[in-house]
Amino acid sequence: MSVTALELPAEIRVELEALHADNETRRIESLVALHGSPLMIIDCDRVREQYQALYRALPGVTLHFALKPLPHPAVVGTLLQEGASFDLASSGEVDMVQAAGVPAEKTIHTHPIKRDSDIRHALDYGCNVFVVDNLNELEKFIAYRHQTELLVRLSFRNSDAYADLSKKFGCSPDAAIEIMQRAKDLGIHIKGLSFHVGSQTAQPGKFVQAIEACRAIMQRCIELDLPALSTIDIGGGFPFDYHGDVPAIDDFCAPIRDALAELPDTVKVIAEPGRFIVASAVTSVSSVMGQAERDGKIWYYLDDGIYGSYSGNVFDHGKYPIDALHDDGERFPSVLAGPTCDSIDVVAEDILLPKLNNGDLVIGRLMGAYSIVTATEFNFFRKATLVVENDTSESCTVTSLKLG
Repeated sequence: MSVTALELPAEIRVELEALHADNETRRIESLVALHGSPLMIIDCDRVREQYQALYRALPGVTLHFALKPLPHPAVVGTLLQEGASFDLASSGEVDMVQAAGVPAEKTIHTHPIKRDSDIRHALDYGCNVFVVDNLNELEKFIAYRHQTELLVRLSFRNSDAYADLSKKFGCSPDAAIEIMQRAKDLGIHIKGLSFHVGSQTAQPGKFVQAIEACRAIMQRCIELDLPALSTIDIGGGFPFDYHGDVPAIDDFCAPIRDALAELPDTVKVIAEPGRFIVASAVTSVSSVMGQAERDGKIWYYLDDGIYGSYSGNVFDHGKYPIDALHDDGERFPSVLAGPTCDSIDVVAEDILLPKLNNGDLVIGRLMGAYSIVTATEFNFFRKATLVVENDTSESCTVTSLKLG
């Protein structure tokens, strides 16, 4: 019987952890020496691990990675190697997956509101599954009724989510029936239903309630002699454990699996995970530009901040684990501020840090979702350079963060 890490004596485990930390420190310092600062380092192995964890937790569910939290060729290439499908919401995302060689049949276009040019652009690529949530949107597909299949998006409000996505999109069950009746008259094919219970949903019961509502609507379609529905898209929102207060994904998905088991065997289930796949994959590296003592605290001014990689503090309720790369020594009440001249550009207040010198490195972890995608170059401070590690796809390994 082999000895697992958990069976090792405590003193050996401590030595191994210290060795790992030392290796990481040297690796980060080498990257900064090569590329400068600030950096965002994406580890494709973490993308693989998270995808496979969710894949195991939702057997039989086709996972369409939502590009929104981290649209990068290395992420797309890595997930394509793992067998993933993709969820698109814009023509730019269509262009990215097409350039990465993703087969169009592995994609869906789920933005509920689209321009005619967006529909045509996706169809030219070969993506033919779209989402609607109102009659105005449905009528846009009259001209494409022989080329497309549609999902009707339902609204399930969730005030506990990071972002209640049903506030902006989705319709009621009665409105969904009306859309499907009108689609039947127009000769437009409705293949199923979709929903999104909200980003970073804390309770699996929200998924269960939505799945049960979908099952009831599918039964109503039969009773009303509407075409049978073959697909349910359960969206995203699977929570990532930022602070140690989220159950393991297999445990979280257990009630979801039970609810899905009640669906007819003929129903295909798909999902749109984003944050869960990439949140842990990115580490931020910034350096101290200068420092000052204010009101009994040391202010460290970094070369990255709220207008840059830490934009998730504003747009995504981000509370990332942050520490000095060299974290030994006594700690003092400190403030981390970004480089711009704007007073709101403060990354962290009341944080305990060792005494830092100009040029020392500060590390932010778990920053893969909704951070670099909303970064700007306000005040002409450049965005971080993205360095990709463990990428076995054909994408490039170092790129400036120019995702637009």
